[in-house]
Amino acid sequence: MPDKKSVVVTGFGPFGVHSTNASWSAAQELTKIGLTDSVTLVTLEMPVEYKAVEKMVPMIWEKYKPDLVVHLGVSGIASELTLEQQGHNKGYEKMDVCQRQPESPICKPNGPDCILSSIDMASICNDINSSDCKVKAVVSHCAGMYLCGYAYYTSLYHNPSCSAFIHVPPLNKPYTAHQLALGIREAILSMLKHIKPTDNS
Repeated sequence: MPDKKSVVVTGFGPFGVHSTNASWSAAQELTKIGLTDSVTLVTLEMPVEYKAVEKMVPMIWEKYKPDLVVHLGVSGIASELTLEQQGHNKGYEKMDVCQRQPESPICKPNGPDCILSSIDMASICNDINSSDCKVKAVVSHCAGMYLCGYAYYTSLYHNPSCSAFIHVPPLNKPYTAHQLALGIREAILSMLKHIKPTDNS
């Protein structure tokens, strides 16, 4: 029997007006429905804190050695699953929930301005939108200059071949946590098909 695939999904904790963060609610629902018998799923909640992200993201790659990492975040302007194609290195000046900024507005001092995920998000988007899933998806090229973008760039810097970020809309605008989880499940299964076996080495 082939080895199981390993997927780590993160969602963020509360911040600002998002006392219940839809990204973590969706991740929790995903845990309930699972992926497939051939995939081990790990879900983790990340605080909306730069120092927490700086510690947790490298730990995820080191501890779990995942075939795929998918970070989830909530976007107040989103109405679909928003698949982020790339992460940006500069511009992180907004205070986190602890009223702290990163030591530098640059995520990785020696990193390029932008890193693209090797996963073709347009293909993933098409797979979601052509599936039986009721949730719709779009592609974006800016994950934002807050903790979402910070976490995504950190993972892309580690391994762009199997890193992804999905923004979700707030709960019930228009999707429930369960509906979001079904859409995310569709996205992950599609991503696993697009990742080559050696991409996570």
